[in-house]
Amino acid sequence: MKLSLMQENLARGLQVVGRAVSSRATLPVLSNVLLRTEDAGLKLTTTNLEIGITSWVPGKIDTDGALTVPARLFADIVNSLPPGERVDLETDGADSLRIRSGRFRAHIKGIDAEEFPAIPAAGERPTTRVSQKVLKAALGEVAFAAASDESRPILTGVLTRFAGDRMTLAAADNYRIAVKTIDIMDPVEERALVVPARSYTELARILADTDDPVDVVLAPAKNQVLFHVDGIDLITRLVDGQFPNYQQVLPAGHSTRAVVDREDLLKATRLSALIASSSANVVKLTVPPEGGSTVAVSANAEIGDNEGEIEATVEGEGTSIAFNARFLTEVLQNVDRDQLALEFNGALSPGVFRPVGDPDYVHVIMPVRTAS
Repeated sequence: MKLSLMQENLARGLQVVGRAVSSRATLPVLSNVLLRTEDAGLKLTTTNLEIGITSWVPGKIDTDGALTVPARLFADIVNSLPPGERVDLETDGADSLRIRSGRFRAHIKGIDAEEFPAIPAAGERPTTRVSQKVLKAALGEVAFAAASDESRPILTGVLTRFAGDRMTLAAADNYRIAVKTIDIMDPVEERALVVPARSYTELARILADTDDPVDVVLAPAKNQVLFHVDGIDLITRLVDGQFPNYQQVLPAGHSTRAVVDREDLLKATRLSALIASSSANVVKLTVPPEGGSTVAVSANAEIGDNEGEIEATVEGEGTSIAFNARFLTEVLQNVDRDQLALEFNGALSPGVFRPVGDPDYVHVIMPVRTAS
């Protein structure tokens, strides 16, 4: 293999694929990046066996070939080279790579490309397509709510349901649920799969704030899904199992509704969390009866207490309800709307958070039982 590339292009490609490098690899080759000449450029591929990421870097090919080299070492070397310089790569023998750029020379040892796991490529025809901007925003509003505890693996994934020209994303742990429905460009027969939340987090990093589509390819084997944008593929395995019926947990109505400024509530919650963090991390919301104009946000712990008020438009009964401060903070900082509707059915029923003007998103948090 012998080829030339521009430093900034190679550095950008290595940054993209670097997120899939295994940090605790049982196989040494999983710590490597696969370099393979293809389509008048260099194809970079990494995998941790849960996700695989491929990025194409344009370049001038003199001799075709393939090799794997330590991903982080190679990226550190390339990032240290001067921007705007040409980088020459050449395999030296079976398992080593020579790097030249200006007056710089390096030589690193690798592993034969045949030992690298096979990564499927995007098919010519996607199953459907979604606006990158729309999908990126939806993932930001949902994926954080998935469980990080591996004791129930199904909850570490995001339920992804296709039906007609709509796609619904749902994530849940034992304390909260986030659901978002978006439009897709090509109708699909009803199908549901569970994608690891970690994979969606990496996909969101790749997606751009553009209406250009991301291709979604549902693998015939039904155990993988592939996402393709210009020059980049991300493929992920699916989570096996039946996702819980989250719909039966969503409250059908409410006795109290308060519309507040999302940013104001976030600031008040963060202030109360400073006190709450010293004990059970509990923040209480107190909503007055209809006609009231403020919602109180408070915390009480051995170290002290605090209370703040934010403006609100209130309907229905008054109530007080307590939540884990982290769960409340996370929904407030991940929803991209100015106003939020808070819907409650008393202190012991789940709290519902809906962005005003967005009927396609709902977030539910289980309350915390307090002594008072």
